[in-house]
Amino acid sequence: SERIKQIEYKQSLARIYFWRTKQQQEVDFVEENSGKIYGYEFKWNNKKKVKLPKTFIEAYNAESKVINRQNFREFVRI
Repeated sequence: SERIKQIEYKQSLARIYFWRTKQQQEVDFVEENSGKIYGYEFKWNNKKKVKLPKTFIEAYNAESKVINRQNFREFVRI
């Protein structure tokens, strides 16, 4: 929610979504900005190996990133 507040405050044109398939694949936070799509997965445990669904990345030509307790401050700042 802090990133959404920053987007609103800075009057960014970014659009926010989430993504889920019938097969229960999901992306926690999807942001569309300047014609690019970014997918983010949130995990508190930074030792877990996590990847975004390949179907999402291929379908939308998206960039992906895992957000954890080590890098969440960077994510909140725009």
